[in-house]
Amino acid sequence: MELNHGGDWAGFREKYGKLPLDFSASTTPLPMPERMRAAVAESLDRADRYPDPLCRELTAALGKKHGVSPEHILCGAGAADLLFRLAWAKRPRRALIVEPAFSGYEEVLQTLNCQIQRFFLQDTDGFALTEDLLPHVAPGLDMLFLCSPNNPTGRTVPPELLESIRERCRQRGTLLVLDACFGDFLPGPPLDGPFVLRSFTKWYPMAGLRLGYAVCLDRELLEEMRRQGPPWPVSVPTQAAGLAALEEQEYSRTLAALIREQRPRLAAGLSELGCRVIPGEANFLLFFCPDTDLDRKLEGKGILLRNCSNFPGLGPGWYRSAVRTGEENQVLLRTMREVL
Repeated sequence: MELNHGGDWAGFREKYGKLPLDFSASTTPLPMPERMRAAVAESLDRADRYPDPLCRELTAALGKKHGVSPEHILCGAGAADLLFRLAWAKRPRRALIVEPAFSGYEEVLQTLNCQIQRFFLQDTDGFALTEDLLPHVAPGLDMLFLCSPNNPTGRTVPPELLESIRERCRQRGTLLVLDACFGDFLPGPPLDGPFVLRSFTKWYPMAGLRLGYAVCLDRELLEEMRRQGPPWPVSVPTQAAGLAALEEQEYSRTLAALIREQRPRLAAGLSELGCRVIPGEANFLLFFCPDTDLDRKLEGKGILLRNCSNFPGLGPGWYRSAVRTGEENQVLLRTMREVL
């Protein structure tokens, strides 16, 4: 079975009988803090009950973090769950995706009778978004998907341009879906907009627990999204882990320092190997390598790398690597040097 996303450690273990060093999924390399572990363990005493379907404690804590009312927040089983709920609630007829992009947008839209349009970021611009997007936000466009930092390029939308896009969408009656799942890796306040997607599973070590949330000023839209899926999307342990994660100040400082230090080092190492590296601002790097079989060669050495040839707007030779610890990054670079 062909999978569209990275992080298939289970398939690797089934094939090789061991776990890989996984650079294919952009998740944290740090272990779960003890506070979060303890919260999950303690929550098991309440696992005989249904979870709170409204995630009251969690949305209250998130509302405090973002300075909004909890009524403007909806939690789900990861951002992917919320994307499906959004599409089914709005049922767009025409939607625009800024490519290359997270394949989940297209996967969601394909479940509907929706016409998908694409705006391609240009390799010659280093995949930076420009004002050339604005004319494509035309009358009749129901939804625009925009990711910042973008997956898989890691590039962010300049604040002035983002404001112009917001205004253009407002004038044209287009819902701007701003995917800020990697927003924690940016300095400054969180990105805002009419509809913003956020994720716990990029910053915190809980990708397997599945937790994301939407911040939206349209309460009626959030309520319709709530009705477009199972009534208990966020489990008891996941809600407990999320609440504990929001208290993890030391963990956040450690992770921020790690990515800030290791991202340029990994980029420099990839460049020394003859790769062209895109200057991303998240916890991963997109790069081009002339060897179009690099991911398979690394897999044979116990390392998973995300082959990006199936992203619209990319092609053979493009790869995405997570930024991990210094020791792990050196293993990747050393192994690449062996196989290239």
